[in-house]
Amino acid sequence: MIQTHATIGERILADSSCELIRLGAQIAAGHHERWDGAGYPSGLRADDIPIAARVVAVADVFDALTTRRPYKEPMPLEVARGYLVENAGRQFDPGCVEAFLLRWDEVVEIAGGQRTSPLPSAAAPLAPEIESAAASSSDADHAAEAGGSTA
Repeated sequence: MIQTHATIGERILADSSCELIRLGAQIAAGHHERWDGAGYPSGLRADDIPIAARVVAVADVFDALTTRRPYKEPMPLEVARGYLVENAGRQFDPGCVEAFLLRWDEVVEIAGGQRTSPLPSAAAPLAPEIESAAASSSDADHAAEAGGSTA
């Protein structure tokens, strides 16, 4: 199941009329490909992997390593940095790792301000447009249940 999320995400996003959402489809499809070709779902290698997916792969793994998960404690930032360096040219585009590390001070600053435990779902903030759409949808649902109208 874990390996299917890349393909499922791509299918969900690919047919959008929005260019940015279609870029998200490329990222979804390619963020688990590996520079050496040993990734999934397509076994792409090196420059055959879209650049956006190569960039996100570095950030995604760094985030996975350095944040608390239900099944693991966070890895120290310097250890995660070493993992990226060690896997540049195998798992990751070496240029993407280099670009990430050129901003290391900012990475440390951002990571230092993060919570190490996940937010409870009720406390997780939504983007304003999503929150607004959810509220509108909820208002319409309640009106329909009551036999009324929101107009």
